[in-house]
Amino acid sequence: MTKILTALLLCTFIACGQTPQSTKSIKGIKPNWKTLEEKNYSIQYPADWESNQSGQMGTTFFLFSPLSSDQDKFRENINLLIQDLSGHNINLDKYTEISEEQVKTMITNSTIIESKRVNNGPEEFHRIIYTGDQGIFHLKFEQFYWIKNDKAYVLTFTCEQDKFSDFSEVGEAILNSFILKD
Repeated sequence: MTKILTALLLCTFIACGQTPQSTKSIKGIKPNWKTLEEKNYSIQYPADWESNQSGQMGTTFFLFSPLSSDQDKFRENINLLIQDLSGHNINLDKYTEISEEQVKTMITNSTIIESKRVNNGPEEFHRIIYTGDQGIFHLKFEQFYWIKNDKAYVLTFTCEQDKFSDFSEVGEAILNSFILKD
């Protein structure tokens, strides 16, 4: 199980410095958001963000922000990992405990800023916010954990620390649009 969670945490460290795109404002929620709809979940995101469902790094999807300038080397992103927990008898408390330990041991200069249970509507989940370094990037992560039908759903927003205030509104809106289905 530790190996599985280690792989999960490594997926949160994606740093994608691809070809620059035009600068676009992403503050606020735009009326022309897209919806990614699957049988067990849905999520909404801005039309100028790129959706990638290739399964890279074991993810179900990545949503990538546009680069903000020609000098921007990191695309803020949201990703979803779905982990099969069958036979492991892990509830949300245990999953959170294991994940927090992984953050502390696997992420350079990590600091857990917040870790709390959220009961928002029909699905209870756990929210964790932490910072850490990966290579040259000083990152801030916000993760939501759900356990449902012997599966862990880990939704992660990854942002450069110094850009978090610029991206927090849209990042929170995307995270909060996520709906688990039966």
